Amino acid sequence: MLKHKYIDRICAAVMMLAVIVALLFINGEALGITPASSVPGYESRLFDSSIVHQVDLIVDDWDSFLASADEEKYIPCTIIIDGEAFSNVGLRAKGNNSLRLTKRYGLDRYSLKVEFDHYEPSSYYGLDKFSLDSSFQDNSYMKSWIAYDMMDYMNVPSPLCSYSWVRVNGRDWGLFLAIEEPEEAFARRNFGRDHGQLYKPDYRRLNDENADVHLRYTDDGFSSYDNIFRNAKFDITDADKSRLIRSLKILSEGKDLETAVNVDEVLRYFTVQVFVVNMDSYLGKTGHNYFLYEEDGVLSILPWDYNLAFATYSLGMPDPINDSELYVNYPINTPASGEIMVKRPLYHNLMKHDEYYARYHAYFHQLIAGYFESGYFEDFTARTREMIAPYVKKDPTAFCSYEDFHLAADTITDFCLLRAKSVRGQLDGTIPSTIRGQAEDQSSFIDASSVWLPDMGEIADLKD
Repeated sequence: MLKHKYIDRICAAVMMLAVIVALLFINGEALGITPASSVPGYESRLFDSSIVHQVDLIVDDWDSFLASADEEKYIPCTIIIDGEAFSNVGLRAKGNNSLRLTKRYGLDRYSLKVEFDHYEPSSYYGLDKFSLDSSFQDNSYMKSWIAYDMMDYMNVPSPLCSYSWVRVNGRDWGLFLAIEEPEEAFARRNFGRDHGQLYKPDYRRLNDENADVHLRYTDDGFSSYDNIFRNAKFDITDADKSRLIRSLKILSEGKDLETAVNVDEVLRYFTVQVFVVNMDSYLGKTGHNYFLYEEDGVLSILPWDYNLAFATYSLGMPDPINDSELYVNYPINTPASGEIMVKRPLYHNLMKHDEYYARYHAYFHQLIAGYFESGYFEDFTARTREMIAPYVKKDPTAFCSYEDFHLAADTITDFCLLRAKSVRGQLDGTIPSTIRGQAEDQSSFIDASSVWLPDMGEIADLKD
C-alpha cells in the first residue's frame, strides 16, 4: 500500500496539472500559443528556400498529357520530392495566356499544378496543393521569387516558394519555381485551424463590367458576385455570402472601414504591389490576380501571380509601352488612371483617409529603407542567381538562353534599385508622386535609360 503523508496533495496537484494541459490543448490558439500544425512539415522540406529541390514526375503517357494540356484536366501521377515518393497524385497544366501562348508557339514548357488529395485523402506533410511555375515571360526566373519575398518582408500572408529541378520519367525537364497554392494548408498555416473563407475573384470575360472582381458593391443579390463566390476555395453558405457582401457595402461607403477591412494588411500589400508595377493585377486594367480572405466580416487581400510584374504587362499601358523611365518613376500615390482608380475601392477608398494615406507612406519608407537601402535586396538576388545559374544553364526547355538569363537578372535588379531611388524621391517630395504631377514635371525623374524592359522576358522570346 502506497504511503505518503502528502499523497492527497500530490494527487490533487497532478489532477490540476492535467486539467491545465487539457485546457491549453483545446484553447491554445486563443491564448496565443502556436500549435504545431501552424508550422507544417512541408515548410521546412519542399519549401526550404536555401536549396534547389529535386522533383520527379512519373507519368504513364506524358506525350498525351502535353497534347491535351490546354484542357487543364487532372491525370494521376507519382511524384518524388527529394527522394520521397507519393503515388496517385493529381497533375494538370495551369495558366491563362501563358498556357494558350505556350501551346500556340509549339512549346511544351507548361506551368503545372500538383494536387495531393485530388484522388484520395493525402498530403505532403500537410500540403494539399502546389504549383510548378514555368517562368513564362520571365527570363530572370526571379519575378515571382522577388515579389513574394517582398510581400513576406512586409508581413503580408504569402505563398511559400522554392526552386525545383523537375524531371519527367527520368528525363530532365527544367528549373521551375514551386509555389504553395492558397488552399486549405495555406489557410491553416497563415490563419489557424479556425480560418475564414478564401476566394480568388476572376472574370469570365475581360470586357464585362466585372464589378465584383474589383470588389465594388452593387446590390445585395448573391448573383451579382458570381465572380467571387464561384471561385471560393472552401464550401460557402448563404451566411458567408451575406457577410462578404456587407463588407463590400461598408467598403463602398468609405466609413468605419476597419469594421470590414484589415486596413493595416491591405496597406502593406499595396506598398509592394505598387512598387513592383504589376499591371496585371487589382490596380491594373484586368483587376484580378489576387486572393481575397474574409474572416468575421473583415477582408484582406493576398498576393498572387507576378510573372508579368516589373512593368512587363502591356495591356492598358500608356505609350510608349516599354518606357523604362516612366515605370521606374511610376507614381506611388496614383498608381492607375482616374478611370480605373475610382473602380478599385479597396485602394481608392482607403487613400481618402489621411491616417491611412500617411501609414501607406510609412510602409513605403519601411520597404525602401529595410529591403533596398540596407543592401538586403542586392545580396538576396545575388545569392539566388548563384544558386540557380547552374540549373538555368542546363535547362532543356528554357524559354531563353543562358546569356539572356543573366541579362534579365541584371535588368530586374537594376529596375528595382532605380525604382527604390525614385520612390525615395517621391516620399521626400523631390519627384512628383501622382500622374498629374508627373505629366507637368519630369525634370527630377530617375534616369532609367540603361534599362530595356523586354530584356526581362517578352512574348517574342517564344519565337526564338
